[in-house]
Amino acid sequence: MSQNIVIIGGGAGGIATAASLLKRNASINISLIEPQSEHYYQPGWTMVGGGIFKQAETARPTQSLIPSGVKWIQASVSSFQPEQNQVTLDNGDTLSYDALVVSPGLQLDWAKVAGLEETLGKNGVTSNYRYDLAPYTWELVQNLKSGTALFTQPPMPIKCAGAPQKAMYLSASHWTQNGSINNIDISFYNAGPALFGVADYIPALMEYVKKYNADLQFNHNLIAVDGDKKIATFAGKDADGNDVTVEREFDMLHVCPPQSAPDFIKASPLANEAGWLDVNQGSLQHSQHKNIFGLGDCTTTPNAKTAAAVRQQAPIVAENVLRLLNGSALLDNYGGYGACPLTVEHGKIVLAEFSYGGKVTPTFPTCLLNGLKPTRLAWFLKAKVLPYVYFNHMLKGKEWLTKPKG
Repeated sequence: MSQNIVIIGGGAGGIATAASLLKRNASINISLIEPQSEHYYQPGWTMVGGGIFKQAETARPTQSLIPSGVKWIQASVSSFQPEQNQVTLDNGDTLSYDALVVSPGLQLDWAKVAGLEETLGKNGVTSNYRYDLAPYTWELVQNLKSGTALFTQPPMPIKCAGAPQKAMYLSASHWTQNGSINNIDISFYNAGPALFGVADYIPALMEYVKKYNADLQFNHNLIAVDGDKKIATFAGKDADGNDVTVEREFDMLHVCPPQSAPDFIKASPLANEAGWLDVNQGSLQHSQHKNIFGLGDCTTTPNAKTAAAVRQQAPIVAENVLRLLNGSALLDNYGGYGACPLTVEHGKIVLAEFSYGGKVTPTFPTCLLNGLKPTRLAWFLKAKVLPYVYFNHMLKGKEWLTKPKG
């Protein structure tokens, strides 16, 4: 069975690319492979955990979002045969393609933290990285009046690298509002060496770290959780660089899990040595198989893994797929844009926008919105504008501020 274009993944990248392709050529045949019947607006889960969004607001039926004319194949990919221009599904079916777009996201490796899976959703252990757990985060935040709250961040790369600290800020903001902040010991354990990957935004974030009296522990990675005893264990470094193991008791533990490319990508001929989909960082074309393109969290591009990055990548991939099929020169102009609205308190956000190399790349003039400072306008964008743009522009091929040049 031959398909013109096959897209793997019905998340933000897959659906947005399909919509952008059809916008350019309504007559092409597109098959989209996605096993899940629910589509999630994952940037909203931080807001669910902070009591701002309702859980149901972040979920839509997948069928309702797939563009008209796209064939949805509700299955998973088991293997790739790029030399034959084929993919094999978990049901044994094989699909052929003229061009392939790969955007399955990444996987959350909960099992890499000993004891974590057994205690998620109980014993005060939660994570905004899962749809079903984000409401539990808000429940814990509301009920905690005194004690110890720990927030963790694993080694990079992860999707939405600001999300682990967003959970801390929104929790602390609530505790400040209800007067319990001085009774709660807050610590942020980060496996990395810095609070945020783009140094320009750290001063604004540090003001809130100080405001909430949060203790920062860098180079400390969560390796085990004992939910019954409420003990978190970290592997870290002391001041002299020596390996240490630290145990901390907690009343609330918000975990960001280790993350990696999906196993079927890791095991494929499309992956690099680290397991990520190997693409050119400007054109998003595969480094070896020229009729394959990738976008989103699964790729080797050194940008932040955010929905904002996908929003810019999808039109470029759509344009390049059609250029490839038409024999035209490809665009090479994805500059690594990503954005992270850092929810530092209820009503204010530090809107971090940056490109490859950590270059600050604001969308709006500084006089209108200074992303280096917390603003109410950025909060309005996050809470009201961006969800609308996601569902009504990005997933429908309306390329507001993202139409590729060239």
